[in-house]
Amino acid sequence: MQQAANSSALLALGREVLLPVYRQRELILQRGKGARLWDNEGRDYVDFGAGIAVCSLGHCNPELNAALIEQAGKLWHTSNVFYSEPPLRLAQELVAASRFAERAFLCNSGAEANEAAIKLVRKWASAQGRAPEQRTIITFHGSFHGRTLATVTATAQPKYQYGYEPLPGGFRYVDFNDIPALDAAMAAGDVAAVMLEPVQGESGVIPAAAGYLQAVRALCDRHAALLVLDEIQAGMGRTGSLFAHWQDAVVPDIVTLAKALGGGFPTGALLAGPKVAQVMQFGAHGTTFGGNPLAAAVARVALRTLASDDIVANVQRQAHALREGLAAINADLGLFSEVRGRGLMLGAVLTPDYAGKASAMLDHAAEHGLLLLQAGPDVLRFVPALNISDAEVADGLARLRVALAAFVAS
Repeated sequence: MQQAANSSALLALGREVLLPVYRQRELILQRGKGARLWDNEGRDYVDFGAGIAVCSLGHCNPELNAALIEQAGKLWHTSNVFYSEPPLRLAQELVAASRFAERAFLCNSGAEANEAAIKLVRKWASAQGRAPEQRTIITFHGSFHGRTLATVTATAQPKYQYGYEPLPGGFRYVDFNDIPALDAAMAAGDVAAVMLEPVQGESGVIPAAAGYLQAVRALCDRHAALLVLDEIQAGMGRTGSLFAHWQDAVVPDIVTLAKALGGGFPTGALLAGPKVAQVMQFGAHGTTFGGNPLAAAVARVALRTLASDDIVANVQRQAHALREGLAAINADLGLFSEVRGRGLMLGAVLTPDYAGKASAMLDHAAEHGLLLLQAGPDVLRFVPALNISDAEVADGLARLRVALAAFVAS
């Protein structure tokens, strides 16, 4: 009884002291191990959300823990006024792993990485002698690039922008996977960059169509524009290769990373190719906490593990298992019109009869010991740890079946 009372008190505290910008589930998570979590009443959950694709190697991964503890005993923070070894090594390893970049900028989050990318594009265009009105950045309907004022403007979804007007200028929106529309949007000759996600996450887990990124790259080259790839959710092994764009055989000018890179510890990065690697000089940009030794030490271990053949193989195997399991559930319950995505970034699209019911399904899932995400009101999103085990996937699917059956019967 004491634990239950404590939960109620903590939930009440959250409602009292936190800015009410989230709709949390009514539970208090206390600890985790692998792809499982426990609340403070001792109930266990299979985690198919991984902290919104962040806990890439599961909860309390022993190698990440060891790296954090070791570094915590040495040095926490210096600011970027001084060098320390962990961020230098992380930048070196990211550049080498990327196959295209010459330099890295280390920061704290995906929004901050994308903010840096937007500034880098504008700075590059300025260095090219382009007037401010010739520094337009094209982004795509359904995209999500962050919550800062610039990145929420880059995010071409009005629901995230409403109430924050006036928004910054210099952005133009185009339909995703529509090359003729992009070609027309670039015809004026005022575009400095095209910025997109290889797989759109927040709008429903929508992958770039076959050949699309190559066509975008060709248009960027024709119009002397940069190609910026936001791999904050799709990168670092999530879609079945360390960088998502490897599957599309394109070479970007800028890539942004976060989420999985820190394995749960806040970190982000911008990788700059040869066209832009020297554009920002002393004083052009900065961050107080970005690339601190703690984050860098953890990210180095995460990067090494995420780049391994074992992770690639596991992502492929578990993606197949999830798809097979969802198909079996759907054969019985008839909830999904399709399952789309790449690797362990999957979206189960609800049929018209169940449109708008994703959030209610998530409530049922939590009640039955499964933590799940949505991607808009009509899509269940699956982004578990990339090292999730066969047993954890099977258990999660079993709980999902029971939860969805209960939802249908309710």
